[in-house]
Amino acid sequence: MATKGVRADREPAERLPVARVCVDVQLPHLDRPFDYLVADAEDEAAQPGVRVKVRFAGQLVSGFLLARAEASEHQGKLAYLEKVVSPERVLDPEVARLARAVADRYAGSLADVLRLAVPPRHARVEAQAAKDQASAEPDEPGSDAAGNDAVDDDAASPGPWAPAPGGWDSYPAGPAYLRALTEGRPARAVWSALPGEDWPVRVAEAAAATVDGGRGVVIVVADARDLERVDRALGQVLGPGRHVALNAALGPAERYRRFLAASRHQVPVVAGTRAAIWAPAAELGLVVIWDDGDDLHAEPRSPYPHARDVLLTRAQLAGCAALVGGFARTGEAQLLLETGWAREIVAERGVLRRRQPAISPTGDDPQLARDPGAVTARLPSLAWLTAKQALEAGHPVLVQVPRRGYLPAVACAECRSPARCPECSGPLGLHSARDVPVCHWCGRSFPAYSCPVCGERRLRASVTGARRTAEELGRAFPNVPVRTSGRDEILDTVPAGPAMVVATPGAEPVAADGYGAVLLLDTWALLSRADLRAAEETMRRWLNASALARPGSRGGRVIVVADGSLAPVQALLRWDPGWFAARELAERRELGFPPAARMASVTGPAPAVAELLTIADLPDGTEQLGPVPAGEEQERMLLRVSRSRAAGLAHALHVAAGVRSARKAAVAVRIQVDPAELF
Repeated sequence: MATKGVRADREPAERLPVARVCVDVQLPHLDRPFDYLVADAEDEAAQPGVRVKVRFAGQLVSGFLLARAEASEHQGKLAYLEKVVSPERVLDPEVARLARAVADRYAGSLADVLRLAVPPRHARVEAQAAKDQASAEPDEPGSDAAGNDAVDDDAASPGPWAPAPGGWDSYPAGPAYLRALTEGRPARAVWSALPGEDWPVRVAEAAAATVDGGRGVVIVVADARDLERVDRALGQVLGPGRHVALNAALGPAERYRRFLAASRHQVPVVAGTRAAIWAPAAELGLVVIWDDGDDLHAEPRSPYPHARDVLLTRAQLAGCAALVGGFARTGEAQLLLETGWAREIVAERGVLRRRQPAISPTGDDPQLARDPGAVTARLPSLAWLTAKQALEAGHPVLVQVPRRGYLPAVACAECRSPARCPECSGPLGLHSARDVPVCHWCGRSFPAYSCPVCGERRLRASVTGARRTAEELGRAFPNVPVRTSGRDEILDTVPAGPAMVVATPGAEPVAADGYGAVLLLDTWALLSRADLRAAEETMRRWLNASALARPGSRGGRVIVVADGSLAPVQALLRWDPGWFAARELAERRELGFPPAARMASVTGPAPAVAELLTIADLPDGTEQLGPVPAGEEQERMLLRVSRSRAAGLAHALHVAAGVRSARKAAVAVRIQVDPAELF
């Protein structure tokens, strides 16, 4: 397909080559390449992967040149490329193929995916990088692409590499996996890391083995804290100038400079947060994702791809190795094992018992016999005694609480009715002990609030946040420093020595010599959430926190304030994420939930949703669940199919969206395939 029209002052069209361009237009019915003529003046610069400007529907729009051709199948006249924005080939052919596959998988358009894959151009950085590359001599000392000082060739190539003892050799399949990476074989594994594992170093060692085999690596982690640890480990294992770390916090200029280093294949290893799934790499040999259950791996922008699925698709298309690692295991990772797509890397039980902390629940029968109040106490006597012993031994104590803030939710002290905003019915909370109730929705404060049911003015805590927990612990342990780590201020590390650290999930700092005790409080807040992944997410948060404790042989203890008969608690006690993931997957298979089945959500005004579903030629056997309300004047319909018909469902929805956009529908409908939140 192509745009129409040709400039009369250009060369005859029959003598000119053709460029196939992905035009940056969001309309689904225009999700295809368009053909343009290339003038002689642009012929050298107009190569696949460059940014271009073209005339489209009378407007000058951006695009990416996907391929060159000798002729076009379009029967009408072709327009010319208006401009090659830059000769820099920022869209790698391998990434372009991946972007097309991801767009098809998620019922999206290629233009939307390419916005995620290629960062915005920074002209000054691009010009400076090109100047530096042109002026550099092959035998001249090179600069570190990650922004470090210049290093010589010997420093950039540290020589033969060998894994550290006590690392991958703690797992029976670990050494064989490293050998496969060095030999360039597409070894795919799901790795259950041992408690206390220095996982950034293990990831760096896997990257080093791949680089020794002459291939590139892409590593993806959930957040900037994890990326900093991986960045340091890569520098230690690979040496300087061998990798770049991509992070949006770097700013547009520095991030684009590092992207160019990867795009020009100046470094073999690229690490980063979610956007790094698209990072270009020469001769890709390994893709790694750590803690794939973290919701930060889910892209919030259309077409809403998940980092894990993108990396696994990339491994399949590139024929390279893959490593899905974490202390916990998701249902998707378990499915990879059960289908034979990947193999398991897990330690033997004897090694695990030596490495894991001693874990105890507070709700089992023996504990209740000693402490009958443990069922209702927020800090049962077992937890208090364990923390006291760890502090007396000179070790820090980690306290994980699910909620941030002071008192995120309050209720009437007399009748226990939840306190709601009189104006918008939003939940009321307290920011401090001397604060007045404030609405979390509209922000109004109510100093004279009284319960509409019984008239009582006194309030009690319904949910206790991290700051209130820190205040309570400060009174319980008056001579011990209490620190908090959460969204407002995240601690990276804590020194050895007695201290109480109260952290929300994902913000737990690493202790210099491990925590003497880890207390998992308010477990009901995680387990009782109305979410398909509530139990899986609880297991992930508990294991990530418990992995920071010292081994049981060195006094490390974990206390989970929950009933010991619950499946997540049983899995935690045995440190068996594989058993729990298999159990979760079996239940989802029986109920027809992802990943055992594929689901898509269609959200929008009721008439628009009905119109799209009427147009869509859905695969046979598609179940329609709903509709249900999804916000003001919005409804949501869920569509469920078997995994074998997932591609057909995505294609049908994309075609239907294209028909609506071609008809110039006034209201858009949001389509999400396998949404992270189903309920």
